[in-house]
Amino acid sequence: MVLIVIVAVVLYPLLWMVGTSVKSQEEIVNNIGLLPERFTPGNYTAGWGNFDLSFGTFFLNSAMVSLLTVVGNAVSCLLAAYALARLRFRLRGVWFAVMIGTLLLPGHVLIVPQYILFRSLGLVGGDWPYLPLLIPQFLATEAFFVFLMVQFMRGIPRELDEAAKIDGASPYGIFRHVILPLSRPALVTTAIFSFIWTWNDFFRQLVFLSSLDDYTVPVALTLFIDSTSQSAVGPMFAMSVLSLLPVFLFFLAFQRMLVEGINTSGLKG
Repeated sequence: MVLIVIVAVVLYPLLWMVGTSVKSQEEIVNNIGLLPERFTPGNYTAGWGNFDLSFGTFFLNSAMVSLLTVVGNAVSCLLAAYALARLRFRLRGVWFAVMIGTLLLPGHVLIVPQYILFRSLGLVGGDWPYLPLLIPQFLATEAFFVFLMVQFMRGIPRELDEAAKIDGASPYGIFRHVILPLSRPALVTTAIFSFIWTWNDFFRQLVFLSSLDDYTVPVALTLFIDSTSQSAVGPMFAMSVLSLLPVFLFFLAFQRMLVEGINTSGLKG
């Protein structure tokens, strides 16, 4: 019974959003219940074509940024984790501690120097405005994922490395034929969290994207709220419901691998 109550409390905002997405503008203000008095499915068509562009354009932009972020985090964080977990070099412990220390810095502290850096390089508002969002992901700046993979690789027996060395494998060969195949659960976990966090990211995308054609879904949802005229609240909730579907489907498809990755990456209690 306690768990049922907790689930009901957690799901109530989601159910309220779904119910509100099929309410009329007047009913949204007057009816705070879950079920609409008058079913208004037109909010979905109105929201989809509310702007000069189809809302599908924003979905494509979000999908592109999210998928490229997944690739960048998976490749760069895996290489960085391999160096920190399996290779021996000077000040390895110091660099690992510095990397862990970056987890203590909130992203809002870093956004200003990042913006100044990318603007000085001419990458803000350029021909492809997504570069400031993607370049850091290909440079292993997500310390959480590096830490996750380091902890996972430390659980791989070093005897496998020694056996590969006896067979004549180089450090790259060990990575390619030993570490990479065994790191699949950690890679899947990184991919899932990268996709979900990037798809739902609002602040960084709001800072670096200035053109309507380049907006992603979280930024485009704010366009329904206009402080100078009547806000399209119903279509906004309708598009919010649709924006949850990719995340839900992505998580549903890889749920088993996500649980396996967390249980084998050193994050379990």
